[in-house]
Amino acid sequence: MATELKATAEEIVKKIPIEEIREALINEYRRRLMRYKMVDEAMRKKYGMSFSEFESSNVVRKKNFSWDVESDSMEWEHAIEGFRYADQKLKDLK
Repeated sequence: MATELKATAEEIVKKIPIEEIREALINEYRRRLMRYKMVDEAMRKKYGMSFSEFESSNVVRKKNFSWDVESDSMEWEHAIEGFRYADQKLKDLK
């Protein structure tokens, strides 16, 4: 499988200039950063606090583990972690 992936990657690089691939990755990570930031801002507005405050206040428990709050918690955490990941990848590409 690794050999197949390497061959596929080599074929892509032959067809598309590496700088074009780099720019596409930069644009994708910027798009993700914007999306994650929008989720974070929406949740901050909805709950009136940051994610760390949300967790330390144990809002999920206070809301009796309702599906909406639990779902928001998972989405928010994903956005926070996704932002960190995409931000680091963007820095690595620059």
